[in-house]
Amino acid sequence: MGRAELSEPSTGTGESVPVPVDGRVPESVLSRLVGADAEEFAARHWGRKPLLRRTGGGFGDLLDLDGVDEMLSRRGLRTPFLRLARDGAVVDSRSFTGGAGVGAEIGDQVRDDRVAALFADGSTIVLQGLHRVWPAVIDFTTRLAGELGHPAQVNAYITPPSSQGFSAHYDVHDVFVLQLAGRKRWKVHAPVHPSPLRDQPWSEHADAVAARARDDAPAIDEVLEPGDVMYLPRGWLHSATALGDVSAHLTIGVHVITAFALVEAFTALVGSDERLRTSLPLGIDVADPDRLEAHVESVREDLIAALRAVPGDAIARHVRDRTWQGNRPEPLAPVATARFVLGLGDGDAVRRREGLRFRIGDTADGRIVLELPDRRLSLPAATSTALTALLDGRTWRLGEIPGMDRGDQLVLVRRLLREGVLMAATA
Repeated sequence: MGRAELSEPSTGTGESVPVPVDGRVPESVLSRLVGADAEEFAARHWGRKPLLRRTGGGFGDLLDLDGVDEMLSRRGLRTPFLRLARDGAVVDSRSFTGGAGVGAEIGDQVRDDRVAALFADGSTIVLQGLHRVWPAVIDFTTRLAGELGHPAQVNAYITPPSSQGFSAHYDVHDVFVLQLAGRKRWKVHAPVHPSPLRDQPWSEHADAVAARARDDAPAIDEVLEPGDVMYLPRGWLHSATALGDVSAHLTIGVHVITAFALVEAFTALVGSDERLRTSLPLGIDVADPDRLEAHVESVREDLIAALRAVPGDAIARHVRDRTWQGNRPEPLAPVATARFVLGLGDGDAVRRREGLRFRIGDTADGRIVLELPDRRLSLPAATSTALTALLDGRTWRLGEIPGMDRGDQLVLVRRLLREGVLMAATA
């Protein structure tokens, strides 16, 4: 597949707008992956077909091989943040983990010497959950998930020369592959089970996957070099083999919110309809289709009526938790934040944490409600203008926040800092 010239995406709701730096909005991280016209990517590729793009740049700012060695030897990793694979199978973690020594009573910490031996013997290293442990990847993923509107995770795969970590398979999430180092040959085949759900793994179609990879011509058969990016929608079969030297790539897994998530929300919410909670008759044989048919038809009619009565805002509240809880917002320094709150005063700058999911509403008694992924904050109605400003993504200085006098600004900002909604800004 050829190079695509793609455009800047719409950032959607205010929850996803990148935090300005020195008055400038940072470059879209999605555009870094798919090119300038992300709207074309959304229309032609998102959830539909793969994209291979040779950027001519690199991703060493996110992770390099020195960083990989640092994590394996100096960061005290434990499973499941590391796994190894060999000949398409996962290596037993007991072969590369052990006790952590004096002062750290941990039995499953990574042993760098064992990892080194297994890697030299042909095992692929898989660093999992880098969006939780490696600073550059944390920041990148926070912004990307906000732009996509779907949760994302990041793993790194480091493969010895001329080795294959996993045989042909498909993922139940979309992926972006970012080649970091070395060269890797990728073979991609069309799906045998398009758009799989999370409980529909490739192993359920193992024979069809093996046959497709063995017998059919690949849709992509290309060598990725540092700086290359490939996007694969869920369900597309893929395998990769390192060529000539150590190869490393990042896989960004996008846990897409699907139409079936709305189905699940409807299913959860129609339970409020009493007709759908009634008991079937005593002594009924539910295995007999003839005995069950009348009840099936009755329930179907009641279900359709109940589905039509479910309000859209109830669906939104139910589904949003998958996105809101999927990724944490920008990391917050607890000690530095506490010190900042203690010394808070006129002229101090604050901003909303990037990646924070929220919604502002009100209650019947006129108070303002700030809905967060794990809780709701109730605030006086008089905070409305100031709260809206503080959450708009810009940097604000105490004394300049609209809608409140200086003393009330201090109270509100202190509360939002302690709740992890705001953070100190360098302005």
